[in-house]
Amino acid sequence: MAKDGFSPQMLSSSMRSLASGVPAAPLGTIFVLGADGGFAVPPGEFRLYFGRSRDDVHVPVGVDDEGVSRRHGVFEYDGQQWRVSNWGHLPIELPDEPLLLNGGQRAFEPGYTPMFIGSRKDRRHLLEVHVVGVPAEKPAEQQHSRTVPPKTYPLSPDEKLVLTALAQRYLRQERYPQPLSWRQVAEELNGRPDERMWSPRTVAYIVGVVRERLSMAADPVAGIRIEDGIGDPVGNALNHNLIQALLRSATLAPVDLRMLDSTLDDDRAEAV
Repeated sequence: MAKDGFSPQMLSSSMRSLASGVPAAPLGTIFVLGADGGFAVPPGEFRLYFGRSRDDVHVPVGVDDEGVSRRHGVFEYDGQQWRVSNWGHLPIELPDEPLLLNGGQRAFEPGYTPMFIGSRKDRRHLLEVHVVGVPAEKPAEQQHSRTVPPKTYPLSPDEKLVLTALAQRYLRQERYPQPLSWRQVAEELNGRPDERMWSPRTVAYIVGVVRERLSMAADPVAGIRIEDGIGDPVGNALNHNLIQALLRSATLAPVDLRMLDSTLDDDRAEAV
């Protein structure tokens, strides 16, 4: 099956994320990406499988997690929209929606949607989905110009790790997210296998440095310092505003949850 010269194709595991866009493709093309790569298919008759068994699916997810079914689900095009069906024992989590249980089905609007499959509290597997939609009207000379990447804020590896832990509820697309406390972030990072020890004071210092730097940037972020006149509880409000700025700029994306190691896993394949 091919459309406008675009055929079903594998996506490399080196592709970082679908959150900031996808390669050129016909309208209605679906891109699905996990930790080990993914698959892209133009609209038409095609069954795109995902699950634990690499040999039986297009997009492996949770390959080392027996809680994930061998073929956990399938994407199919119904003539107008792509739909996902859950064939697995575990529910699928989607932003701002009830859990998609076994036998359930859900349609996708154009754009980006993260999906999670979690077998335990400490095992959550991310699948990113992006459906190509109608492009906004632009002057003819801009239609084929190079895409302008989002203006991300520079972060050191330690800053990115701490902020990912701080913002993980947002990155997991929870319905009413709040930043983690300094103590919760330190406990999260101390659970990683690198044996490095973190304290709430160290976490608070690193986040404070980032807030100060971004508030003094050429295009400063507002509402991330006490001096900005934020009401109580100050700490949560400042960190919430910081996280929102990092998400809007694509400085943080769901794929960054992989840095938390035991908290997120992504792989592929098999039938229940």
